[in-house]
Amino acid sequence: MTETRPTPREPDRKGEADGNEDESAAVEGPSEPSAVLRRLPTDAGLRRQLAAAARSRGRTASVAAEIDEIGAELAAIEVEPVDLTAARRRVAETSGEIERLKERVAALRGDARARRAVDAEADDALDDLEAAAAELSAAQTEAIAAEQALERARAEAARNRDERRRRLRLRDRLRNRRRAARRELAEGIYPAFRRALAVVPGGDPGAAGAAPDAYDGDPVAASLAAVRVAALDGAVELRGDAARRVAAADRAARSLLRTPDVRAASDPDG
Repeated sequence: MTETRPTPREPDRKGEADGNEDESAAVEGPSEPSAVLRRLPTDAGLRRQLAAAARSRGRTASVAAEIDEIGAELAAIEVEPVDLTAARRRVAETSGEIERLKERVAALRGDARARRAVDAEADDALDDLEAAAAELSAAQTEAIAAEQALERARAEAARNRDERRRRLRLRDRLRNRRRAARRELAEGIYPAFRRALAVVPGGDPGAAGAAPDAYDGDPVAASLAAVRVAALDGAVELRGDAARRVAAADRAARSLLRTPDVRAASDPDG
């Protein structure tokens, strides 16, 4: 094995991917096989490790085409934010302006009538009344436009809600299909994994059971066996028990794990 310096542990992003599901959160796709198996021990579950090993050997699940279709449908959904608050504010403002102008028109009309009743000069009052009436008409037109804009915004918001619900349904389907794909891939490679358990340190084929969910053996041995049945291009870094077991084995690490580049962290307890 080649010794390397300890590599800082990557931050756990599970919380980011699997936390409270919001409208913008994306469904995390399958990781590259090397990302799952490049460092042992790993936090990934056995099924995920075996699915990664199967993908590294070019295997695909029967639901792969459906997964692609759902992914494409999800990618095509675009939900633009709708500012209902601004639309409502505009309606309220235009309504308030109409009330103000109605009061002004009524006052000017009363003033003009009063002037004519006493044969006083009313031209200026009539001019002011005409101008105020024109302002009122323009404000009423603007109010109609504001109401129509609010209705359009409400309709768009309703469509967005429908699209968000559809997106959530698609995400659920995608998760289920990816889970089914991992199960299928893991079960397909399980016989080879069981055989690999007879070779790796600490492995026990008798603990394998009939399927990944039935495995009752050592997790480090399981990870070593998963690497052995995989076809990885990149380096595999061993730490802790994984590094110590492989170092103590009577076979070279590359032969044991069938991987061209096996490295041990300089701090085996890293």
